[in-house]
Amino acid sequence: MSWLRNIRVVVDFGTTYSGFTYCHVENSKDIRTNDKWPGEVNLKTNTVLQYDSNFRNVVAWGNAALSKRPNPRIRNETRPVELFKLYLGKLNQELRPRLPAELGSDGYKKAITDYLRELGVRIKEMVEKWEGVDFTENVLFVLTVPAEYSEIDQDIMRRCAHKANLIKDKDSQRLQFTTEPEAAAIYCMESKLKEYNLLKAGTTFMIVDCGGGTVDLTTRKLNGIEPLQLGEVTERTGDFCGSTFIDRLFVEFLREKLGTSAIDLLIENHYGQLQYMVQEFCRRVKEPFTGDNVLFRYDLDIEENAPVLLQYVSKEVREIMEEDEWLIEITYHDVKYWFDYIIDRIISMIHVQLSNSINNGETCSAMFLVGGFSESKYLQKRIKQEFQKENEENEIKIIPPNQPIAAIVRGAAMYGLSLKNSSNAHRMDKLKRSVIRSRTLKFTYGIKILGKWNSQKHPPSRKVFDDKTYLFETFVKRGVEVEVDKEFPKSGYKPLNSSQKALKFELYKTTKHNATYHDEDGMELVGTLRILLPNGFNHSITFGFSFGQMEITAFAKNETNGQNFHTKFDVNEP
Repeated sequence: MSWLRNIRVVVDFGTTYSGFTYCHVENSKDIRTNDKWPGEVNLKTNTVLQYDSNFRNVVAWGNAALSKRPNPRIRNETRPVELFKLYLGKLNQELRPRLPAELGSDGYKKAITDYLRELGVRIKEMVEKWEGVDFTENVLFVLTVPAEYSEIDQDIMRRCAHKANLIKDKDSQRLQFTTEPEAAAIYCMESKLKEYNLLKAGTTFMIVDCGGGTVDLTTRKLNGIEPLQLGEVTERTGDFCGSTFIDRLFVEFLREKLGTSAIDLLIENHYGQLQYMVQEFCRRVKEPFTGDNVLFRYDLDIEENAPVLLQYVSKEVREIMEEDEWLIEITYHDVKYWFDYIIDRIISMIHVQLSNSINNGETCSAMFLVGGFSESKYLQKRIKQEFQKENEENEIKIIPPNQPIAAIVRGAAMYGLSLKNSSNAHRMDKLKRSVIRSRTLKFTYGIKILGKWNSQKHPPSRKVFDDKTYLFETFVKRGVEVEVDKEFPKSGYKPLNSSQKALKFELYKTTKHNATYHDEDGMELVGTLRILLPNGFNHSITFGFSFGQMEITAFAKNETNGQNFHTKFDVNEP
């Protein structure tokens, strides 16, 4: 596989900003982060699209797609499409952004695909500057995803990457995944532990990845020095409490001042003016806020930033706003409340992560703050006040890296480079151990089986026929730390007769540690495994799964002679 010998490209597809890093395996120290985008020079560009009037073709993307200051001379406004990544994960339906109906029922998938396609064009331009590089053959992509993404979310991203022409085949090994906090952990392990005298076996540290949409936590333990190896101390966790949810509170504040109907009409008919107003809020209020100046005040000029609102407000609101010259005062206490509402959730998550680590016998020595939101001075101050207690026996070092935005993509590049010189997929998985040794499972996994109905254990309604009932058979339980290449087998399964062409098993997961039935509350179908059988086969097989990798893999073999069978594991589509 020639792609294993040449280029690594890390795509950091974010809620508000995206970017990519790339390097050649022959010069692995030269990790380059792209900083040239349409209309700007920066480490990342905005995750925003502008479409034509029919919402079919992209006419601008990134920073160039942002709305500009409203101009009364320009009648034909365009509607920027943004925040579409929030449709992945388990964010409540009412908290998801409104996307133009013209994009269709799966509009977020179209937007993700279109954005990745534009990003791919830029990537191709950069990597093909190396002589002899074929974009379709010599590039291994590593796509970073939030810690909370399910197998279904990752499968959607894989399908979008395929449609965006990043990979030739949907199941191509040329696309690998790693979580954003895991990538940051690799970067900090390689670049920061030594600086703080923590580069020693047994060191435990936490990554707090604060992005635009999600905040993800993982606690890692340095299991080895030569080579460097990371294990996972407790279950990683995440939630939708990134910086965009401060923007959402700002918009709710505008609803209180101007009326819900006015803001709804603005969103529906002139979304660009809302986006511009949020941009100004971020630039003038959110980004510079430190929490130190209690006299802080900002006057938002509605006539200048969103003039169309003047025709949408009610008569009562109009009278008040005319008296205030269409200025809305934003005070220190307003901004502090918005920040604290979100930061309190982050602090609560950190407390739970620390408690879980202690319960597993580990003491956290350092906390690295990464991601765009972690650049907030007020966020840094709140976390230090809460967790960096002086004169405590086990003081935690709170460390924001020099470039918290770049920590994830550079760490993911290091992860991609650990696959160097691999010759096949099985060997490639083995090599991951040089960086990531283990992960802690967040779910209990098992399959649906037809078992024996027991009147002492199972209700009559569970009997399907004769003395049979459908049960959940566990493969591995939640909270178990598993090595990335560890396989979990089940033996003794046979086809019903020699004419059977395949075996099918449905894989389920639950947050419970113990479960009896495949359809009880909290169960979720992960996917279906199909094992193709040779003609006339009537022997026992051993099959199973590997759960320690980012994507679940399956295997099956003949128990008589050890021959491997062709398997296909299809992730369930929602």
